[in-house]
Amino acid sequence: MDSQSPADGGPAPDGSLRLFRWAMGAAAIGLLVIYQSVDGAPAVLPPPAAAAGVAAPAARAGAAAPAGAARVPAAAKPSRVAPVGPALPRSRPTRLRIPQLFLDAPFTELGLNAAGSLEAPAPEDRNLVGWYRGGASPGERGSAVVAGHVDTRTGPAVFLMLHLLAPGSTVDITREDGTVATFVVDSTQTFAKNAFPDAQVYADTGSAQLRLITCGGSYDRKLKDYTENVVVFAHLQSSTEA
Repeated sequence: MDSQSPADGGPAPDGSLRLFRWAMGAAAIGLLVIYQSVDGAPAVLPPPAAAAGVAAPAARAGAAAPAGAARVPAAAKPSRVAPVGPALPRSRPTRLRIPQLFLDAPFTELGLNAAGSLEAPAPEDRNLVGWYRGGASPGERGSAVVAGHVDTRTGPAVFLMLHLLAPGSTVDITREDGTVATFVVDSTQTFAKNAFPDAQVYADTGSAQLRLITCGGSYDRKLKDYTENVVVFAHLQSSTEA
């Protein structure tokens, strides 16, 4: 602890320190809410769903897609969106890093279950994110979808603090081809699960986009699920060698 404080006439904490303290306080509140609300059931991840006339997310032949209650088309129509901005060739993601959240997690691949909904990452590993292999890979043109739990039966999980990401934050994804794709956050939004904007989240794009998705809102004990989804919208800024 510093020997001086603002009350003693010492320097006041700068903006970064205040922001850090605020984030830690919010995380503590989030932990309390989760442990008071979850009755042993893991959070259910939102599904990529198709809106009328919208590919959600673009599926590829022989591949599956992200987890939830809505169906994902087995194959998407070819993109008619003009290419915009930087993009990378297809490559499987291997690691996700978000410096602002002190997050560093490996990837697993997600497909569709028998009901046509997105599978969820294994709940046994709380520090694990899932990539929908039926859609764009992170850095490719299109909307790459990455899902993670906010909590599991054993406690808080990898995307607990996802809602704290602000515009301008960066997301680094290491890829199997040895490149690191750096994305910049455009916005973080929360949607009611019964009014999820499929077209906004999963619409095809001519640029390389990223969607990070988890659960949010309050926990419904009857449904054993959260009432909302948190979605981070980001775009590819640059890429470097790993």
